[in-house]
Amino acid sequence: MKVLLINGSPKKAGCTARALEEVEKTLNEEGIDTVLVHIGRSAIRGCSSCGACEKLGRCVYNDDLVNELAPKLETADGLIVGSPVYYGSANGSLIALLDRLFYSTSFSKRMKVGAAVVSCRRGGNTATFDILNKYFTISEMPVVSSQYWNMVHGFTREDVEKDLEGLQTMRVLGRNAAFLIRAIAAEREKNGLPAREENRAFTSFPDGK
Repeated sequence: MKVLLINGSPKKAGCTARALEEVEKTLNEEGIDTVLVHIGRSAIRGCSSCGACEKLGRCVYNDDLVNELAPKLETADGLIVGSPVYYGSANGSLIALLDRLFYSTSFSKRMKVGAAVVSCRRGGNTATFDILNKYFTISEMPVVSSQYWNMVHGFTREDVEKDLEGLQTMRVLGRNAAFLIRAIAAEREKNGLPAREENRAFTSFPDGK
């Protein structure tokens, strides 16, 4: 069993990284393999809604990150995304990456567990947390919770070390993610995934009524 972790901060060893390290260490202790990817300062363009991915099976913009992450996500049992808070929201590069990663991949993300991890100095954490969780909830991915919202506080990595509640929240998140992954795997093997309706409804109002 494996979890893909994405560090959406431009800083490789900053506050967001420290939070993800605590989650990753706990997952490993629980017997879950992990792959940690740092997007760094890569130039990541946003989705242009060109639709080419429907024919190509990958994003048309081959910037050596989104299309490299796709097979890692496909084989993973869970995805944990970390971001710093920028003006009450997630890092723009991370949002661009997630938009394209989720939109351009045709494989099912159903029942892969998902979790957002947020770091901030003071405010904007819950808004960022909410934004990131929307990628999971539109994809039938069970969201992993913890003893508090998945966030740490601090301006530096050293500050985060002092946030004992935040680091504990990361460890609880790791254990809960491992438990949920194992539970889903056991239920899938025993009874399969939940039944799906044959035809998916798609509400639109082209007649303007």
